[in-house]
Amino acid sequence: MSKLLALLLLLTGAFATAQEITVAAAADMSAALPELVAAYAKKTGRAVKLSFGSSGNLTNQIRNGAPFDLFFSADEEYPQQLLTEGLASKDTLYRYAVGRLVLWVPGDSPLDLSKLGIKALLDPSVKKVSIANPATAPYGRAAGAALRHFGIYDQVSSRLVVGENVSQAAQFVESGNAQAGLIALSHALAPALKDKGRYWTVPLDAYPPLNQAAVVLSRSKQQDAARKFLEFVRSPEATSLLTTYGFSLPARNIQTEKRQ
Repeated sequence: MSKLLALLLLLTGAFATAQEITVAAAADMSAALPELVAAYAKKTGRAVKLSFGSSGNLTNQIRNGAPFDLFFSADEEYPQQLLTEGLASKDTLYRYAVGRLVLWVPGDSPLDLSKLGIKALLDPSVKKVSIANPATAPYGRAAGAALRHFGIYDQVSSRLVVGENVSQAAQFVESGNAQAGLIALSHALAPALKDKGRYWTVPLDAYPPLNQAAVVLSRSKQQDAARKFLEFVRSPEATSLLTTYGFSLPARNIQTEKRQ
């Protein structure tokens, strides 16, 4: 009987490993996605591993054969590229959220964000401003666009501190290596920063929309499991959690727009 039990446990472990998927996700999801995974695991018993980074860097890793099953990007551009290259399944493309850019400062900052808005960055007390890398991170591109929109890019460009992704940009300003940061609203609302500072929400017309999209990858050996997790992300439970982190819900699905 003990040998039979041992065999059953071994088979159960092998099945669990086979069902585990690995998700590559944009850094702005580093607070929300673990909560989604925990809720999914509790509901289904299925495991999900997470790998965070800038959307551009993750896209390059996927091109180079990284063993990811599912990709959550901070914009639609990168999943669309993967679809064009045959590296993602066309019928799985899903816009799961719209991100927001904010200007965040520590709690002891003298800056009056409600009065000054983004012009607070012109204050002499701001020696460094953290942003994500515009070359690989959608939030970095959004930050650059916002600074140009308000006509202050040239005045602050020499003071920019560039993080590899938006999580690192948030860490720079949290640690005091920058006095202000243009970061994701999801980070500003996360436990790590929520009670440590304050933020000003950058108007949506100041930067290109951060329409965030997910896609199942063609090389995935866990296609069914990946699709099931993406289906969970569409659920009311998941979308409700995303809204608590400041994500807006898309007005409609990408596939619907394509058919119109």
